Formats: sequence, C-alpha cells, structure tokens
Amino acid sequence: MSLVDTAVHRSEAPPESGWSAVFPVETAHAASMRGEHAVVLATRHAGERHVTLRYELQGTRGAPVVFVAGGISAHRHLATNAADASAGWLEGLVAGGRTLDPAQVRLLSFDFVGADGMLDAPIDTGDQADAIAALLDALGIACLHAFVGYSYGALVGLQFAARHGDRLQRLVAISGAHRAHPYAAAWRALQRQTVALGQLQCAEIQGLSLARQFAMLSYRTPEEFAARFDAPSEVVNGRVRVAAEDYLDAAGARYVAHTPVTAWLRLSESIDLHRVDPHDIEVPTTVVAVEGDRIVPLSDAVTLLEGLGPNGQLRVLRSPYGHDAFLKETDRIDALLAAALRAPTSGEPA
Repeated sequence: MSLVDTAVHRSEAPPESGWSAVFPVETAHAASMRGEHAVVLATRHAGERHVTLRYELQGTRGAPVVFVAGGISAHRHLATNAADASAGWLEGLVAGGRTLDPAQVRLLSFDFVGADGMLDAPIDTGDQADAIAALLDALGIACLHAFVGYSYGALVGLQFAARHGDRLQRLVAISGAHRAHPYAAAWRALQRQTVALGQLQCAEIQGLSLARQFAMLSYRTPEEFAARFDAPSEVVNGRVRVAAEDYLDAAGARYVAHTPVTAWLRLSESIDLHRVDPHDIEVPTTVVAVEGDRIVPLSDAVTLLEGLGPNGQLRVLRSPYGHDAFLKETDRIDALLAAALRAPTSGEPA
C-alpha cells in the first residue's frame, strides 16, 4: 500500500497519541501530499516536548526519497506541486530535467521544529535530526536515498548522518560545517541582542527587522555590494542615507511578515549550539563550500573534510553571493548535486 493510499484519521486526542493528518493529491504517476504528525520529542536541552511535524512529500511513487532542508528561513514547500500551487523557496532546483526532478525522485521536506514559534526552549540540530527520523517512521520510509542540506539544513544533515546513518545512503552538505564558527556565532549573538533591545522598547518587530538586515550583510559579500550599491550617499530629511538601505529595509520587512520572533531567536541559537564529530559520520558525504562565505568559511569545510576521511569529498565554488550562493548559483549547484546523488554508493549497482 502506498503512502497516499493509507487511510488517515485525525482526532482531538493530545499530541502524545501520535495523530497524523495527511492531505494527498495524486496524478497518474506522481503524488504530492502535505501533512502533520505529532510526536513527543526528547530534546537535548529541554527534555520531552510535544511537537507537530509539518511536512510535504512530492514526486514519483516508488522513486528514491531525498530529504531537502534549507536555512532557518526555509520551510516544507520546496516548489509548486499539486498539493500547493504557490512558488516554493527552491523553485529553480526542483524542476524537470534537474537532479531534484520530481519525476525522478520523491522529495521530502518539513518545517523545522520551532519554526512556528510555539517552542520557546533551546533547540539543538540533533533534535531536528531525531524529528526527521520520527517523521520517516510515521511515513514508513526505512532509508533515504540522500539528504541535501543547505546552511542550517546542512547542519541538520550532518547530525542525521551521525545519529541515524543506517537510514541514509549519502549526504550533501552545502555551506554548513561541523560547528559554528566563532566569528559567525558572535555576529548572531549581536543580532539576538538587537531583538532583545527592541523587545525592551516594545518594538520587537523592528528589532527583528534590523537583525535580519545585519544578517544580510553576513550572507552576501563586499564584492556584491560594491557592484550593486556603488552610488553616492544622499541627504534625506536631514540625514545621510546610503545606497544599500532600501534593499536592506525591504529584506527586513519581508522577513518579519512571516517569521515569529521566538522562532527566529530559538533557531538562531540552534546554529550556535550545533556541534558534531565528523568521525561519527560514515556515509558518503559531499561538502560544498563557497569561497568568501563569511558564515561558514572554507577553512571549516576543510577541517570537516579531514574528519570525514575517506567518506568525504569537497567541492568549492567561487561566487559573489557568498553564503547565499545555493539560492543564486542554480546551474552550478545542480551540477554538483548531479555528481553527488547519481554516483553509486557501496551496495548499489554502478
């Protein structure tokens, strides 16, 4: 029986009962579904917590399953499908002819634990990995063909490979390493203090907007800003305004429109709690680093690679987009995914 053929019942029972809700849409060859599954998650820093796992699964029935996870701003909706016709955050890479073609693979994604702002407690990337394992159990998926993670998703993928390696054939970790770099951690700490200051002034939305604008500076590169915003500053209403401010203001406004403050704070902290021993990862792992990434520097990717030993390989991109290269360098990332996901692993036919 396929997942979409399984009868699903949602009751008013409490979360510990493990209720699920699934909303399937099928075509002749493919199925798309969005659903929820409640679990009791034994978190590393906050004990047992009741959480709801919200996921989306799309692609050809019976095809290999690839789990895809993005940054802390990403969500379960990767791309347009029969269950949700709106544009997703990974539209350029989830398409016909791409490596992540839903006609060739089944794509599974979820909203990170804490993304709804309902869990106001420390969240570890290991908690996210355990939540994914619980979701696979609920969906009856024994093993993933691959885990593709970008930024925070790469951290979660590394944790999943270390903690649940028997359920994974290969990992692609893009712009993510085995630990938070101290420079990037300090940057995020100041962003969180910006939100805290806003809360003291009864202006937490403005604080979050400003924190997001600071983050944009760390995600991109000085070279990109020089190319896009090399214009004279102006005096507006008696104050100097620089060329990049409109862009930054717009980025902050878009972000606060859909991100709960608590969610951002706890997921930001989660990045800084992240730490995994590369020696615990035994699945084939492709590490993708971007030269000039100020959040995950190339040196950390090299250290991760050294810890992975024969299980790891490193690919390096040069891009003016820095940490955000995954979202901008679509063709180059697709080529890297093709090489990583289509290569046979031990036990698979060549």
